[in-house]
Amino acid sequence: MYPKAYIDYLLHFHTDRDYFECHEILEEYWKKETPEDRQQVWVALIQIAVALYHHRRQNWNGAERMMRKALLLAHKEQEAIEKLGLDFPALVQQLEKRIKDIEHRLPYESMNLPIKDATLFEMCQNLCKQLQLQWGKESDLCNEYVLHKHKLRDRTNVIEERERQKRIREKKERG
Repeated sequence: MYPKAYIDYLLHFHTDRDYFECHEILEEYWKKETPEDRQQVWVALIQIAVALYHHRRQNWNGAERMMRKALLLAHKEQEAIEKLGLDFPALVQQLEKRIKDIEHRLPYESMNLPIKDATLFEMCQNLCKQLQLQWGKESDLCNEYVLHKHKLRDRTNVIEERERQKRIREKKERG
């Protein structure tokens, strides 16, 4: 019914609060589609996770910019958001509140996405039990790896891919 990547996103979003991983999971899923088939609803969800990642790290400008983009895109993707089992009006309300919190430099607090589909919520709860995870857990603000994952993760694959793309461009330029 729902893509596995979306379920994985929801689990990370609501358990370990690893927003960077949320971003990675959905971006990989989104990129599997051809550019003309890519659904923008995934970008909105990615932007929410990235905004929370920045907020938690007190990157106020990045958090506000990303949350505003997420809100704008959410409005454009209302139908798709609802098809993903989320309560659209409640989501908009949460994003607007989070923008105000960021504007006022209020400290990060974990948030839960408003899941409206009872079946989806039950599925996530059952997975949490199986994996021994706690749904709705507050973010661990002392977990340096989760807080600064973009700096601490192994970037070998990213660097290799950039080099590969660079070689492809150079080859095309040489003709």
